[in-house]
Amino acid sequence: MSWTPEKIELLTSLWNQGWTTARIGEELGVGKNAVVGKAHRLGLPKRPSPIQRRAEESETKKAPAPKVLSKGISIYDLGPGMCRWPFGDPGDDDFHFCGKKIIPGKPYCDEHCAAAYLNGKSPREDNPRNPNHGGPNNKR
Repeated sequence: MSWTPEKIELLTSLWNQGWTTARIGEELGVGKNAVVGKAHRLGLPKRPSPIQRRAEESETKKAPAPKVLSKGISIYDLGPGMCRWPFGDPGDDDFHFCGKKIIPGKPYCDEHCAAAYLNGKSPREDNPRNPNHGGPNNKR
């Protein structure tokens, strides 16, 4: 393929406008590698690799880090064995959970079990069902 002054001028113009090498090649009737080679020989400004560009774009599109709250933890960081005592209104930005270590078998820490249950026990533990009283299957 012969590079005429007209094709070189068009290549330079399209290159400076930011066209992709594939589009320039289509416009000139050559392959993109021919465009890259001629641009290099002409000393046209280098461009960042499209692969590197996509990697940089994907890094900027990553989800933001979970919001660090001044006290307690967000629902995103709440895991097994962590106190689920809520603070604030779920619709507010500062809504959070206690997050301290729970009492085994309970959803809350020592402090919040004391607030949630009578004597630190669940209501079922305070009033176990008596099989001799009430209930649909027990007749008096």
